[in-house]
Amino acid sequence: MTTYRTTSDEAVIIELDPRGNPMLLEENLARSRMHDAEVFARRQRMAHRLVVARRWRRLAGWAERRARLKARAL
Repeated sequence: MTTYRTTSDEAVIIELDPRGNPMLLEENLARSRMHDAEVFARRQRMAHRLVVARRWRRLAGWAERRARLKARAL
């Protein structure tokens, strides 16, 4: 990305994204943080699904063992 300063305000730095659109540094930082939050949320959802799948697998195993015991008792 190329960086240059505006002539009207020395404190604001404008960057050009790969498509050539001017982007304020704050916008770039906000987009980066939003992307990081989305990646974190995706990983959290994946971890939650894994925990849920393990819990259902354990419950199914328990139900199967209990059904076998009850079938033997008959």
